[in-house]
Amino acid sequence: MSARITLYSRPGCHLCDDARVVIERVCADLGESYVEHSIDDDPALRERYAEEIPVTLVDGRQHDFWRVDEARLRAALTR
Repeated sequence: MSARITLYSRPGCHLCDDARVVIERVCADLGESYVEHSIDDDPALRERYAEEIPVTLVDGRQHDFWRVDEARLRAALTR
């Protein structure tokens, strides 16, 4: 099963740390998984998302940036 959630982050980003906690909690509750990529590892991602991290994608489409709304993420995963 592939991950439905992608988190684009950056080391040392406190908002990324907060987003990860929410995503991990939702994934644990719903039996989902996520993958995380540092935008610092990819120049194209860094250019695209530098001012928006953390960025969350659900099923390949951008869902949130800066903050992850737990209720909204749960709703997106249960549709």
